[in-house]
Amino acid sequence: MLPLTERDIRASFLNASRKEASDLSLPPGFADLAWDRLEYLGWTDPRLPRRSYAIVELESGPAGVLLQQAEQRVIARAQCSWCDDVTLSNDVQFFSARKAGPAGRKGDTIGTLVCANFGCSAVVRRLPPLAYEGFDREAARDERIRRLGEHVRAFVQALQA
Repeated sequence: MLPLTERDIRASFLNASRKEASDLSLPPGFADLAWDRLEYLGWTDPRLPRRSYAIVELESGPAGVLLQQAEQRVIARAQCSWCDDVTLSNDVQFFSARKAGPAGRKGDTIGTLVCANFGCSAVVRRLPPLAYEGFDREAARDERIRRLGEHVRAFVQALQA
């Protein structure tokens, strides 16, 4: 992911009002982020614990979404829809997002299950276990990294539809 400034972040939101974008808290450690190790930037607002944000790079530039965390935690162990984590080492949370434009103003939303701590980029960079003799673990890791970016972009693009 390309490095973003605070101004880039606030201007990137597709489904947030200007007030919501101006009121957001930047992610902890923002100045020290390893941008080259992120497929997207996701965080929970420390002032509003049920409000989260995710930003991904699209062809047109950075696209941010405001996410609302479900009131109840996921009871069963679920799989993250973005990173496809099969080890289930992270808690997964249901997030909904208002659609952009007229559909969002009517109240249309879409939802997804995502790692509660938005640690997907770290999850996909772990070498997978050896599935069989001759299994190319590095190629499998590269594929998981590629798919993560694809899944997040698809979610954000669905908000625009």
